[in-house]
Amino acid sequence: MHHEYHKNSFRLYNANVDHITMKPINVSLLFGLFSVMGTTASKNKSLKRSKKRGKGGKVKEKSEVYNCPVEVKKPMDALNPCAGTKLQIDDFDCVVNGVVQALGQAGTDVSVGYTGNLDMGNRVPVTQPFWLQGICPVNVHWHLGAEHRSYGQYDENGTGPEVADNNNEDNQRALSGEVRLGLRCYHYDEADAKFTTEYEWKHCIGMEVGETYEVHWPHSLAGACGTVNQYQAPFYDGVFCNADRLNLEILEQHVGVQAQVFTIVNDEDYYFPDLMKGMIVDEALGMGTQVTKYTGSTTGTSRNNEICSGYTPITWQVDRKCHLISASTFDKMCADMKMQRDGTFEFFASSQ
Repeated sequence: MHHEYHKNSFRLYNANVDHITMKPINVSLLFGLFSVMGTTASKNKSLKRSKKRGKGGKVKEKSEVYNCPVEVKKPMDALNPCAGTKLQIDDFDCVVNGVVQALGQAGTDVSVGYTGNLDMGNRVPVTQPFWLQGICPVNVHWHLGAEHRSYGQYDENGTGPEVADNNNEDNQRALSGEVRLGLRCYHYDEADAKFTTEYEWKHCIGMEVGETYEVHWPHSLAGACGTVNQYQAPFYDGVFCNADRLNLEILEQHVGVQAQVFTIVNDEDYYFPDLMKGMIVDEALGMGTQVTKYTGSTTGTSRNNEICSGYTPITWQVDRKCHLISASTFDKMCADMKMQRDGTFEFFASSQ
């Protein structure tokens, strides 16, 4: 695994900490970007797909989740008011003549008690659920490995399947440098069949049972919330769809991302039907309850130790725990993504 670590500073809030302690930090500059309510686990059955002929002889894909048929097709074509609305904010040098130029950057260490020393002034993250402030999810994507670090949950000592030059598309992209393999969870057990039994993926591409993935749900006050155009790709179009609603002086109060880390298993006991909608929050299962909030930035492979993101500061809300989740949960999410009016979603681990 290859990880980039750099010294970076920002103000970090832990959900269970009522004050801020400022000190120098070493941050893993990882990758990815910009979570609402999940549901509880369901019963055993796999995601199934069949095809049938619709009007005009067109083939329709049909998914069946727990005997509930879902036709994979898009809404009626119409104008997408969010297309092309991304505001271009260029990357920049993180340090010039020894002086730090950046506000908070992401991703970082979200372990309990981990704090930074960059004074963000009055820029503080959103500490309550985004939906309470009218901020809705506008996209979902995921990354190969964790982009954040949570000690003992997903860090440099985590494990997973061997990365080999085989037919797995994510592995090939990682080996080529197109994506970066991030940190991993501790769940993987090669002696346990649920971590090694292959899953027949029908909608997602290049995914692997046993591997760690970090899912991101970008949120925005300027999203087309509650409409058929709510979910957009690239996510920037969703974030800036109604840019006149945003105040760049308090951007961190208007734009954010929820992040949750999973190890995929081939076991339907870990199925959740609505992963596209946001972070899974379930107190009984300890999901989405231990959350670190901080002011950071967008990330991605174009940013590194020298180049920082101009999309800052924004709020990050990151679940510190790693969870098991069924492969069928991800596949159902990809099926849901295919049914969005915006047809440019990626169904594999993102490099952005």
